[in-house]
Parts: sequence; C-alpha cells; structure tokens
Amino acid sequence: GPSPPCRYLPGLLLLLWPLLLLPPPVPASPGPLARPGFRRLGTRGPGGSPGRRPAPSAPTRAPYSGAGQPGRARGAGICKSRPLDLVFIIDSSRSVRPLEFTKVKTFVSRIIDNLDIGAEDTRVAVVNYASTVKIEFQLQTHSDKQSVKQAVERITPLSTGTMSGLAIQTAMDEAFTVEAGARGPNSIIPKVAIIVTDGRPQDQVNEVAARARASGIELYAVGVDRADMESLRLMASEPLDEHVFYVETYGVIEKLSSRFQETFCALDPCLLGTHQCQHVCISDGEGKHHCECSQGYSLNADKKTCSAIDKCALNTHGCEHICVNDRNGSYHCECYEGYTLNEDRKTCSAQDQCALAAHGCQHICVNDRAGSHHCECSAGYTLNEDKKTCSVRDKCALGSHGCQHVCVNDGAASYHCECYTGFTLNEDKKTCSAVEEARRLISTEGACACEATLAFQDKVSSYLQRLNGKLDDILGKLQANEYGQIHR
Repeated sequence: GPSPPCRYLPGLLLLLWPLLLLPPPVPASPGPLARPGFRRLGTRGPGGSPGRRPAPSAPTRAPYSGAGQPGRARGAGICKSRPLDLVFIIDSSRSVRPLEFTKVKTFVSRIIDNLDIGAEDTRVAVVNYASTVKIEFQLQTHSDKQSVKQAVERITPLSTGTMSGLAIQTAMDEAFTVEAGARGPNSIIPKVAIIVTDGRPQDQVNEVAARARASGIELYAVGVDRADMESLRLMASEPLDEHVFYVETYGVIEKLSSRFQETFCALDPCLLGTHQCQHVCISDGEGKHHCECSQGYSLNADKKTCSAIDKCALNTHGCEHICVNDRNGSYHCECYEGYTLNEDRKTCSAQDQCALAAHGCQHICVNDRAGSHHCECSAGYTLNEDKKTCSVRDKCALGSHGCQHVCVNDGAASYHCECYTGFTLNEDKKTCSAVEEARRLISTEGACACEATLAFQDKVSSYLQRLNGKLDDILGKLQANEYGQIHR
C-alpha cells in the first residue's frame, strides 16, 4: 500500500484545489508577455496575411494594466470585441496533467469572457486532440456565453500522442465550414484558430498550416513548457511576434487571455482621437471609421481633410439675384443695384431709387420696374445728354415770359412779345397800348386851336349819334324776335 505521506495526498489536494484555481498575483509592472501594442483583426489579403499593428506614432490604447482582465481602464465604449469565427485547438495528450488541463480550460474561458458571443457576434468551437481528434462542439452549437463556458468546462482529456497537423486539418475541414456554423466565404468576419500545445507535433504541421492560412484562417500558436518553438512558428500566421506565444508553465497561461483581449479588441478611433479627420469622425463598428465634413464642405481625396464647397456653383442656393460664397463654406445672397434683400435673405425687391435722393435728376425722377430709374424734365424743358439735367425748350410755355398779350418762340431758348389787333407794343417790348388812330383822336396837339376842338367835338357827336341809331335798330330787332318766339 502507499506510504503514510501518500495517504494524505488526496486530502491535501482537496484543500489546495481552490488556491490552485485562483488567478495569479498581479505583477507590479508588465512582464515580458505584456508587450505594449496590439493589432486589430482585419480583412486579410492572400494567404491569410493579417492586418498590421498601428504605427507607434499614433498610440491607440491606454497603457496595459497587467491585471487579469485588462482593458477596463481603456474606458467604456472605446473597445469592443469584433465578431469572429473562433476555434480553439487544445492539446490534451498525456503530457498535459489533469490540473494543467484545467488551467487550459480556464485560459479558454477567460478569452471567452472578453468576447461578445452570439449568432451575429463571435461564434466559438473547440477541437480537442491527442493521437486522435475530437470536435467538442461546433461554431453553431452554442449562441450565448454561459452555454459556451459550460461546454468548455465539460471537456475531458483524450489520450497519448500529439497530432497537431491532424487537428489543424480537422478544424479546417470540419469546424470552419458553413455547415458547422462558420460564416460564408463572402463574409468579412475573420476566421481565427488558437492552438495550445506543450509538446512537439508527431505529424507534419508545416504544409497543413500553410493550407489553413491560405484558406483565410488566422493561426495563433500558444506553447507551454516543453513545446517546440520551431513548430509553433511553422504553424502561426505572420507576423510571428504577434501570433506566437510561449509560457513556461500552465500556471501562468491565464495571463495570455489579456493579450488576446487586446488582439480581438476593435478600437473606436473616433473616441480615441486618433482618426485624423479634419471635421467629423464616424464610427463604422468593428474598429473601422470614416471621415465626413461639416455642412458646406466636401471630403478631399485623402479622405480626411475637407474643402469648402462652392455652393453657388451647385445652383441650389436659392438666391434670386446673386450668390456669394463665404470663407466658412457657406454662402449669402445679394441683390442687383437698385434692389434690396427681403427678409427671407434670398429674394429681392426693387428699391424706390427716387426716394433715395441720390438719383441726380434736375427736375423729375421716375422709378422703373427693373429697380432702376430715369430722369424727365418739366414742361418747356428738354433732357440733356447727361440724362439728368434739363434745358429750356419752349420759353413761352414756361409762363414766365412777361408778354402782356402774345408770346412767340423764336427758337430753342428765345422769344418775343406781340400785341392783339388794335394794340401796339410798348417800348418795354412786353406791354401793349391802343392803336395810333385812337391816340390821334385823343391827341392834344392843336388843343389851343378852337376850331380844331370844335371840329373834334362835332365829329365825335356825329359818330355817337350814328352809333346810337345802330344800337336802337339792333335792340328793336332783338325785341321783335323775342316777342315772336313767345307767341308762336
């Protein structure tokens, strides 16, 4: 039977079991595995070549915390796991002791904890291998995190042997298929495999791993203890420093879960401020973004900077008359001369140019419908060539000629006065007096001569008598005519 110390070993293991499952202590500073930097998974080129690490000059994450579940210090909303088709390929050969195998399952569970699990998010499968290969569950088997973790907890070791090449081939042929739950060939969701082993493969891994990478599978190789580093490099994708990991014991493998959280983290450059967009950064999800410009600007060919749009050239400005581009990428409307901008800041109304007192017309200002004006002249004037001042055209029509009887135009700017029949123009050339015959009748020339006076009186009396006779005849006729009309 066993020696006395061996008798107490099972009980001692039961006491120490919870302590063994505790996470390792947090180091004071990041160890060699906690390398700064990370890479975001992206659409791979030929041969499954992965995306590259961001340039060091543009840091995209907070310093690595070194804790068991890093990343929380990066701030909520900045980091979110990308959707993946993720297959774990775990070595459960006899060299992996039961307690060590438990550590491997804890490592797998820790990675799952940091992923968004679901049919539209990350799908997980596990391939268990030794000398044989067993698919523990497929990508389509579980659609929530809890059920995936429970399925991982139920996995048991297989047997002897380390057929790593066969395990990779099985994952490629049976796990990464549409029938098994993988997204189709046209999907941009990355296909990722993480192989964990502590030994040297007993079959060829070089060619099968190359075929897997060529099919679009991104391979990460995690070696523990006695793992063959050359084999790990043959299996992993490029760049090797981002896809090959090594730990000395299974006791510290859980620390690698933080590295994979960083690797599978889709950072939001818009929140980090590393986008280099001149105006607006738009998050597209899965760590992608694009730049847009503020209103009135267009994106330049570099897809980052913006230039002001010539909005006036677009003919969508709505200005009735004139569109003027502003420096800030906007525009404003103006009106033609003689118009004012309405309250809508787009349409124009004609100004009353004549009311502005700046029309320059000497006599009369007339508003035109087109928002302009023209000058006219008062009666008797004509518009000069300057279209503003006026010259006399008919001085008689002005009413300021001073003629007592008749004003007669002599040309464009002159005139003379005339008198009615029986009158004569006086020396002032404006007023009129009775004709010369009347002047002779009343002339006092020879007034001292008595005969002349008597003759004049007789002549006047004779004229008056004849005139009275004629007036009597006319009056009689008028009365007779009026009497006849009354009695008719």
